[in-house]
Amino acid sequence: MAYLSYNVAMTTLMIGIEGLTLTKQDKKLLQHPLVSGVIFFARNYENYQQLRHLTQQIRAIRGENFLLAVDQEGGRVIRFRAPFSQLPALGLLGNRHQSNQEQGLALTHLHAWIMAAELLNTDIDLSFSPVLDINNGSDVIGDRAFSQNPHEVIELAKMYSGSMHAAGMKTTAKHYPGHGTVKADSHHHITQDERPQHMIENLDLVPFRTLITANKVDAVMMSHVIYSDVDDQPAGFSKKWIKHLRETVHFQGVIISDDLAMTGATGIGGLKQRYLACREAQVDLALLCQPELCAELLPQINHHDAPGYSQSLRRLHKLKGHSTLNKERPFWEQQRWQQATKAFKALKEL
Repeated sequence: MAYLSYNVAMTTLMIGIEGLTLTKQDKKLLQHPLVSGVIFFARNYENYQQLRHLTQQIRAIRGENFLLAVDQEGGRVIRFRAPFSQLPALGLLGNRHQSNQEQGLALTHLHAWIMAAELLNTDIDLSFSPVLDINNGSDVIGDRAFSQNPHEVIELAKMYSGSMHAAGMKTTAKHYPGHGTVKADSHHHITQDERPQHMIENLDLVPFRTLITANKVDAVMMSHVIYSDVDDQPAGFSKKWIKHLRETVHFQGVIISDDLAMTGATGIGGLKQRYLACREAQVDLALLCQPELCAELLPQINHHDAPGYSQSLRRLHKLKGHSTLNKERPFWEQQRWQQATKAFKALKEL
């Protein structure tokens, strides 16, 4: 499908909310037509029952097609504590795969299924997974990546993605075109990768191309790194990189920008300029994780001047999760979850 067929896209927002229950401001922000989802953080979690109540509050305002998401990767990136499984970083799966391929793949399957099944049981659609970055010297990626070998990343990510799908969750490959070789953290720094494009193509991009071609990727999250050989804009705002993703890699799913409040995004300008840059670059969904910044941005933008609003929403609705566990009972009471967690623990301890 040609990139030009996407030039009617409208960038909607996935926002953060303040705390454990909806505030008056949260409720107002949620009703804005450009808000298509909520991303949760540790500040939004106290226990399972509270989280279920919070998701029900949001659904009562925006309905079932509204997207609820979290980063529940494992290791350093876990937002929800017990009873959610405190899974290890993806790097542990890669380490086991190097010593025992069969065990590494089995652990990868169980890790993905447990993570996805628990969230879907709580009526959360997405964990932004899997990480397809290469562990190649980055402070922020490190053991969040499966491996420093792109072919090992591919093998494990294929298993991980397939197991997410089996649980009923769509996949989000991140951070395109690859953050793993950039040492600094784009959350806190304006980051730049000065390597020539062919080096990025032959290392960082290999897992993305392969997984997309294999139909394992439903959404792609862009990085906020500047790849200076290609563009002077961070990839999440770059027409060149998004055209590359659409036309060269032939990705037809949802394109997501990382948090607009990250330092790596500030070179674009103010919040409104960052949002408009996403829209111009044909990003489908942009994250804005701080409620006070959502309250600042939303009054400045509208959806009436872009004809692709309904098309973009239809694309986002394809990311809806569908739990294969019984949503009427907590996941820990269900036999499939009990068997999976028992098997994961036993394998991990070998």
